[in-house]
Amino acid sequence: MALQEEIKQVFAAFPAQFSEKKGVTTVEYVVAERKSFLSKKKLTYIAKWRIVEEEREVRFTEMFKESGSGISSGSFGDDSQSSGFGFKKTTYKTGMGGREGTIEEQSNLFGSKYSYKFDFKATRAAVEKKVQDAGYTFKYQITSIGL
Repeated sequence: MALQEEIKQVFAAFPAQFSEKKGVTTVEYVVAERKSFLSKKKLTYIAKWRIVEEEREVRFTEMFKESGSGISSGSFGDDSQSSGFGFKKTTYKTGMGGREGTIEEQSNLFGSKYSYKFDFKATRAAVEKKVQDAGYTFKYQITSIGL
């Protein structure tokens, strides 16, 4: 079996979606979802990799992405009296691809908002093992720039 298919097998247990563009394979898997009366939020795990045959290496990156829609419940400002609907202001540093930081930092951040059991470390380790078993070097990158 080709290395590309071996790596995809790691994600076979999840209802993941695959895509390929310019030699980069992307897998996306929704690990958690929160629904309320008028809003919906999703936490998605995204992994990307490129197999570089000339160097016999696999460049791999992963991240969590949060997306949402709808109206949030809560209060506006610091008022203790609320109509039950409002907006929440969140401030964070962003780079070109969204929130910065390692996936471990993202997991800690999102772990307080979502309940999920997805073990990204075990998934990454399984991909790394497949890559090394095929005689390639596994190169983990924090960002997908230059992947």
